[in-house]
Amino acid sequence: MSTDLTASKSSLDPSFFSHNPATGVEVARYPDSTKADVDLAVAKAKIASHSWQALGFRARRKVLLKWAKYLTDHIDEGAWWIYEETGKPESDAKLEFTLAIGHLGWAAKNASLILSEQRRSPGLLMANMSATVERLPYGVVGVIGPWNYPVFTPMGSIAYSLAAGNTVVFKPSEFTPGVGVWLAESFAKVSPLPDIFTVVTGQRDTGRFLTESAVDKISFTGSTRTAKKVAASCAERMTPVVLECGGKDAALVDHDADIKRAAENILWSGLSNAGQTCIGAERVYVHEKVADRFIEEITALAKQVKVGVHYGPATMPSQLKVIAEHIADAKAKGGTFKLGGPESVGEKYVQPVIITNLDESSRAIQEETFGPTLVINRVRDMKEAINLANGTNYGLGAAVWSRRNGENIASQLRSGMVSINSVISFAAVASVPFGGVKESGYGRIHGPEGLLEFTYPRSIVRARFQMPMGFTTFRRSRFADRLIIRLIKLLHGRSIG
Repeated sequence: MSTDLTASKSSLDPSFFSHNPATGVEVARYPDSTKADVDLAVAKAKIASHSWQALGFRARRKVLLKWAKYLTDHIDEGAWWIYEETGKPESDAKLEFTLAIGHLGWAAKNASLILSEQRRSPGLLMANMSATVERLPYGVVGVIGPWNYPVFTPMGSIAYSLAAGNTVVFKPSEFTPGVGVWLAESFAKVSPLPDIFTVVTGQRDTGRFLTESAVDKISFTGSTRTAKKVAASCAERMTPVVLECGGKDAALVDHDADIKRAAENILWSGLSNAGQTCIGAERVYVHEKVADRFIEEITALAKQVKVGVHYGPATMPSQLKVIAEHIADAKAKGGTFKLGGPESVGEKYVQPVIITNLDESSRAIQEETFGPTLVINRVRDMKEAINLANGTNYGLGAAVWSRRNGENIASQLRSGMVSINSVISFAAVASVPFGGVKESGYGRIHGPEGLLEFTYPRSIVRARFQMPMGFTTFRRSRFADRLIIRLIKLLHGRSIG
């Protein structure tokens, strides 16, 4: 997802504003945080982290569930902020909010189970030892969030970090700062301690200041190009990172798929939120036996989509240029436009675009478009579909539609997540990890893996009693050496058939 942003203030003005992309009306102004502002927020969070960790799982669970209740009671208010700064329909804003609350609740309830101390077997050679592994929070996690899902996406890092015992400094997108501020203010209403979850607003430099600060881990969502800069910045201080980057997700439709349902769901996946969904379908590979029927069905459905009702405007104006360039490239490479074309890109909105028979080298297939466009290509069989689906630098999510072959097809896709006979369902299931491979990033949020992501393991090995002969001493005897060799041969010297 693109985060190459244009400044919305003069160089002399220490503030910037957010606006409603549908109306152009200014929503509010916010501080453009300096490096000193960011460093101060991180320093306060670091001090607070000791008290937050000391509360323990049970007390943190109570706080986070109380926050979940507050968010649930104020969905309308939170959704209003999402609408005001993204322009997405109210129903979509509320859906986003409910999914975020679900993840918050899951993280709060499961942190103690996933992160509790574990006993490990010391093995025969170290039988006199007890071995345990404990999970410890990093301290302060810096979260840099996107504008397309300004609550749901960062909540995957915020909730899981907090549940694991970290404090959080959140830098929301400069397009949706009000959403981030509102989230932090809502948490402050239920938190027994200050500086546990705080927000620093600002533009691109503020995000860079956060990666250069004394945070203990960074979780970033945004474009692959920006993610590489974040990773390079964090590498200077050996700060670990989670990177959730762009996608070029494919939907694969086999000959035995439920065509009507597949068309309906894939259309929503590709066009909802104006196509501004990193895990939304952008490419569709359909078995040639059902391709004509599928294209006819999805085109008919797309003609019923009402722009401004079913989805909103392009939140980031500069993305309109990218969408227009991809459509123009598709036309130049001989793609067939079943719906829409270059004229579909307006000043704020993009009408639905469906392209078929497009060369795989096209930018609309190889690069993230992030607009309400779908490319549909026919394939001879699912082997060809799998090869084409795997043929980009991205590997975030995918969808497979087949009555009998779904799991087999899914197992061959090079992506972090796959939904079968559904779309983006993995994002709503709190117990499974979310993230990609290749240039779609690394690290995971959500599920047990999301909790583990924001902790590090510490091994504790304690001598329960002293052995009659010592192995970790310069006084080790030859008999001890022979004994060790005999035990190793006994344990590992036999061939296994």
